[in-house]
Amino acid sequence: MLFTQLASGWLEWLQPTGEVLLACLLLLLCTIAWLTNLIALPGNWISVLLIAVYAWAGPQDGRVSIGYGTVLACFVFALIGEIVEFVAGAYGAKSAGASKKSTLYSIIGSVIGALVGAAVGIPVPVVGPVLAALLFGGLGASAGAMYGEWSDGRRWRDNWSVGTATFVGRTIGTLGKFGAGLLMLLVAVAAVLL
Repeated sequence: MLFTQLASGWLEWLQPTGEVLLACLLLLLCTIAWLTNLIALPGNWISVLLIAVYAWAGPQDGRVSIGYGTVLACFVFALIGEIVEFVAGAYGAKSAGASKKSTLYSIIGSVIGALVGAAVGIPVPVVGPVLAALLFGGLGASAGAMYGEWSDGRRWRDNWSVGTATFVGRTIGTLGKFGAGLLMLLVAVAAVLL
């Protein structure tokens, strides 16, 4: 109750220009969260949290208000993105017979690779970091899975098939999660603009 009163007093101070700036800040933060999907962070869930807080504590009426239907739609898209990422990654590794150890190394390699890729891609504006993070994340996942198999004593040819399958699975999974995040971002933009 006290928080709601404080929030409503805060919103009165913001009106009307402040509400628009608050909506712009929400969309900016959701865009940043969406991009973190490329480096294996839970960007879609961060966006859902931001949108839920905005729907609860932000403007309740007017052009820039967001309803709980938007929050639910974004939650569903985030869930779909996670399912796609999990199924694609698991299928890629499992189809080549990767061990649990290789899967763990694959996740670690994916995060490191995506971070390195995002840094390497900086010289190419906008798309460079995105594409490099996607490519290097897949390569990192592949290298991690191959290392895991090699440390278990598997032959190079077996390692290569596990690495290739992991690369494909991780890349498809990330693209699916990234696409779901884009849909969430578009839903949030439409909710604020319409």
